[in-house]
Amino acid sequence: MAWTEILTALALVLIIEGLLPFASPGRYRQMVAEIQRLSDNNIRSVGLVVIIAGLVLLYVVRS
Repeated sequence: MAWTEILTALALVLIIEGLLPFASPGRYRQMVAEIQRLSDNNIRSVGLVVIIAGLVLLYVVRS
């Protein structure tokens, strides 16, 4: 895999992550406050679901 593909993927992640705080900073603040109230296990579960969704999407796109 070329470094350009890895850096492109990283750039897209950064762009997507920056969309919500840029478009709606107030809603972003509320969302962060809600996340702080969650337990570590809930946050881990959400993280695992996101990882699996990303892997499935990557598999579908690359196959």
